[in-house]
Amino acid sequence: MAAAAPGTLGSLQAGRARLVAACCARLGPGWRLPGSWTSPRMTWARGWVPAAGGAAPQRSYSPEVKTEDELRVRYLEEENRGIVVLGINRAYAKNSFSKNLVKMLSKAVDALKSDKKVRTIIVRSEVPGIFCAANLPVPTIAAIDGLALGGGLELALACDIRVAASSAKMGLVETKLAIIPGGGGTQRLPRAIGMSLAKELIFSARVLDGQEAKAVGLISHVLEQNQEGDAAYRKALDLAREFLPQGPVAMRVAKLAINQGMEVDLVTGLAIEEACYAQTILTKDRLEGLLAFKEKRSPRYKGE
Repeated sequence: MAAAAPGTLGSLQAGRARLVAACCARLGPGWRLPGSWTSPRMTWARGWVPAAGGAAPQRSYSPEVKTEDELRVRYLEEENRGIVVLGINRAYAKNSFSKNLVKMLSKAVDALKSDKKVRTIIVRSEVPGIFCAANLPVPTIAAIDGLALGGGLELALACDIRVAASSAKMGLVETKLAIIPGGGGTQRLPRAIGMSLAKELIFSARVLDGQEAKAVGLISHVLEQNQEGDAAYRKALDLAREFLPQGPVAMRVAKLAINQGMEVDLVTGLAIEEACYAQTILTKDRLEGLLAFKEKRSPRYKGE
């Protein structure tokens, strides 16, 4: 067995090994990376203890699984099973962030991370016309049907996908108050739309509507607002339904590979992808996918 390369190369390889191992650790309990980080042999074990789900109707929500004054967590049911909606509800403060709201969001995120039944999370406002979790292993969608200024936009930027109504208003406006975005805005906005344009928007405190946000790549979809005022939420729900049939383990691992790979050089990113890919090989879901394809039926994935 050859010794590790000396000097800078050795340090780089060791750093990559630690990074890839850390990425596997972030997948949750039971994920292990034995031996060399380049080894195709990975160990899969069950993890993610399911949390209790809710019950009932279709269109928007099932009965609340958990209700707080400022944050409502709802598990959808029937054809929407696996979709969870985080509803922010601080009407008296126009959904501005409070210590209590941040604490509840953190608590909700911790609970959802360990829930194997959760497949996609939609973040929306329950206050008409106003919007306003990122460290979640499943896809997250921000549905912006109204105002998303300052912390509201920062929350949306922390989501994987953003959709908005054409009448929505978005911006990081903190410089108007002689402060700067402090909830990740200075870091996530440049990653979303590029450094130069992000600087322009933050320096000017400019507010964009849905069409303008789509033009600069801040959101993925823009919709004409409907009479109910929830066009973005409906689109987010459509996207979440598209995600539901896919293998849940693959979805989590794909998100991890993309997120971590974007932060490193290509060689390290490919190593992360290889490690993440290997984690899917020994899963029961992969075997179920192959069997379903052979039998020409829809797969029944269990997240195992």
